[in-house]
Order: sequence, then structure tokens, then C-alpha cells
Amino acid sequence: MRTDKERNLLLKALDTFNRKIVVISKDFRILASAGVDELVGARSSSGKQCHQLFYHRPEPCENCPAKKVLASGKPSLRDLSTGTLSKQKRACLYAYPLKDDDGQDVFTIFNFELPALEGLEEELRRANSFLYNLLQSACDPVIASDRKGKIIIFNDEAAKVTGHTVQAALDHLNITAIYEGDGAREVMRHLRSEDHGGAGKLKKYHINAVGKEGQRIPISLYASIIYDEDGQEAGSIGFFHDLRERIHIQKKLEKTQLQLIQSEKMASLGKLSAGVAHQLNNPLGGIILYSQLMLEDYDLEENAQEDLYRILKDAQRCRDTVKELLEFARQTRQFMKPQNINMAIDRTLYLIKNQTLFHNITIRKKMAPFIPMVMADAQQLGHVFMNIIINAAQAMEGSGTITIVTRESAAKDRVTIEISDTGPGIPEENLEHIFEPFYTTKEEGKGTGLGLSVVYGIIENHGGTIVARSVTGRGSTFTIELPVVNDTEKGVEHAEHA
Repeated sequence: MRTDKERNLLLKALDTFNRKIVVISKDFRILASAGVDELVGARSSSGKQCHQLFYHRPEPCENCPAKKVLASGKPSLRDLSTGTLSKQKRACLYAYPLKDDDGQDVFTIFNFELPALEGLEEELRRANSFLYNLLQSACDPVIASDRKGKIIIFNDEAAKVTGHTVQAALDHLNITAIYEGDGAREVMRHLRSEDHGGAGKLKKYHINAVGKEGQRIPISLYASIIYDEDGQEAGSIGFFHDLRERIHIQKKLEKTQLQLIQSEKMASLGKLSAGVAHQLNNPLGGIILYSQLMLEDYDLEENAQEDLYRILKDAQRCRDTVKELLEFARQTRQFMKPQNINMAIDRTLYLIKNQTLFHNITIRKKMAPFIPMVMADAQQLGHVFMNIIINAAQAMEGSGTITIVTRESAAKDRVTIEISDTGPGIPEENLEHIFEPFYTTKEEGKGTGLGLSVVYGIIENHGGTIVARSVTGRGSTFTIELPVVNDTEKGVEHAEHA
């Protein structure tokens, strides 16, 4: 049996613990307490029932941990937000069974106030919320994984670019599935080296990611290793930028630059060609004229006639070449008026259908019945179609199928013409040169190399575009697009020099 002095000393020691502590009997009467009297405004809480003193209830509280201890004989812990010994503060009530000096059951209840913990939890919640919102609002995909490669962060942009849903990525996806081939291990090797931004960091590293459907996604990657408090690798995080749009724009820019260079080359050659053609035109005209007069006016020997016929034929061939040079140089007069593309194609086919070259060739027409008019020179347009169709027939060596398709563009501002053949196709190394002047793959004497360059110039001068596509062994397709006649051009006919 402790003396009152010992009991008071013990209670004073408990007071320094800065916690509310009570010892109660089986009938919930307070036998001893520390730090409680000041709280409830009572001189002494001893002898009072705890539920009456603290909560003003006639009966013990429903969730009283002492009741659980009485039933089980084991310690009990209860976490309450309010209504504890210290009102309006979160706390834990811990009840522990004891025996008094007479062997009777008593209980010690410790009240641990947790205001600091409550603030810490709120601070942690806000920090997590801020971090989540920061990652979700990032303009680029953000993906993080633990040491085993399990994805633990996958923002909305990552879902948009890869096609994986956020939930599916967090539940099932491994980081190795994000990169092409052995890309994930390659990234980690670079992260651990000093080659790309220092150990643990990777800057502007170009690599291919893989989408949900297996599509290749070129990306620029910024990545870092995540370390734990002991300096050990805990995972990695990557921020990457989708390069597909940039690559597409870059290719378009390169194509535009090449077209500009080609236009400048053709303009220079055009000026040169025009000068040469004009210098040759008059002498050739004289040669042709006097050759014809000699054949008509003189009774020449057979050998002399053959020589004159050869001179006349070669001079006429030179005249045709000069004509092509003038067309190439845009020195011919244009007569522009609204044209029906379908009718222009039909006129061309009518002129060539009976040629021997086309006897074993099938021509299929898939022309839109209602198609807008285009502002064009009918003669030059016919020259374009005839050149491409005859080239196709020659490529097929007089046997195969030519398909001609016309349609209005989706934007309804252009007319599209496609001319396809079933010939051997154009080798890739030749395809990018076919519109260059004087470029030809035909035998010497069978082509000047000006045909398609003239076609290109005519279409360009009409405000259109022409593109060639080909697969070796599967034929070629020429796609022409011409602007439709606008309201101010309808009913207008005019002549102009190109």
C-alpha cells in the first residue's frame, strides 16, 4: 500500500508528462488523475464518474474504451476527432487494465492530444494535391516508375499521347512497355552515366516510345533517377515531348525549300531556253521552208530526195524541240477560261485512242459526274493529260491498264485528277528528279527530258500542284490538283502571257 505522499509524488510526476491521465474503477469512478482538474474546472475529480464529469451523461459512453477492456481484459485504443477529454481537439484514448492493492479491476486511461498530427496530415494532403495537380497540368507527358519498373505516375498527357488510360497504366503497365525495343534499359544506362547531363540525369535524349496500338512515337526525353533518404535508387521519372508534329513540320519545310530551289532553277533554265529557242527558230524555219521548196520545184535524183527528206525530218524534230523549250520557258500565249476537267480529259482520250500504242491498253474512267469548273488554258491542259497518259502507255509497253479518277476536294476548293498505270513503276532514285528539265530515262533520241518539266510548269502556272507516287513493280500515279473557278472568274475569258 502506497502512502499518500508516494501517491501525490507519482501524480506530480505524471503532471509533468503533459498528458491527461485518469485511473477509474469498474463503476467508472475516478480514483486518481493528472492534468484533468484544470480542464474541467473542478477542485478535485476524485470520486466522480468520468461520463458525468466530462460529458455530462448519466450513463457510460457507448464507445468507452474502459468498457471494452472490462469485457476483453485487453488494452483498447480509440481515435476520436472531438468529444475527448480535451474538447475540439483530436486525440487517442488508450485504456489499460490494472489491479489495485485489493486485487480489484481498475483502468488507466491516457489521453494523447494530436493537434500537431492533424496539422501535419492536412499539410501532407495539400502537398500531395498540389503535386498531383502540377503533374496533371503539365503540357507534356510525365511518367514515373519504381525500381521494378511499375508505373506510379502517369498523367493525362501521357494517356493522350500513348493511348493507355491512366488507370490501366497505373494498374498493369511496366515502364518497359512504354519504349521501343530495349529502350527502357537504354534510358537507365544513360541515366547512370555521365554522358547526358551528369549521373542521374538525362537531357533532350531522342528515343522512340510505343503507343497502345504499337505505333512508333519519336520523343525528346528529360529524365532523372529518384533517390531515397539513403541515397539508393528508388525509381525514375521522365518528362517527354512528342516530336511527331515537329518532324512533320520539318519535312514540309524541307519540301518547300526544295520546291523553291527547283522553281529558281527552272526560272533560270527557262530564261536560257527562251533565248536559245528564239535564236534557233528563224534558221530552222528557213531550213524547213527551202527544203520543202526544193522537193516541190526540182526534179531531183532519188538519193538527193532522200537526203532532203532526212534534212526536213530532222529540222522538224528540232522545231518541235524549240517549241517545247518555248513552252518550258512559258513563252507561249495562254487563253484562260473556265474548263470542265472531265470534258478536257475526254477530248484528250479521243485524240489518242486510235493510236497503235493504245490497242492493248484498257482505260478506266472514274470521273465524278458533277465537278466544279477550273480556270485553265484548254490546249495546255490537253498537253498535260496527253503527256502523262502517253508516258504511262510507253512505260507499260502498250499493254496494261490506265485509270483516270476525278473528284472534288473535301474543302470544295480544288479539283483532283489522278492518272494511274500498271507499269513497272519509277525507281525511287529517279522519282524525285522526274520534273527536272532535261532529265530523262529514255534512250537517246526518244526523249528530250522536257515533257514532265513542261507539265510541271503548266500546272504550277495554273495555281495547281502535281505529285508523283510510285512503287517499283506496281505502277505509278500522278495526282494533279487545280483550284476551282471562284465567283468573280465565272463567265470570264482572257488571254495572258505566262
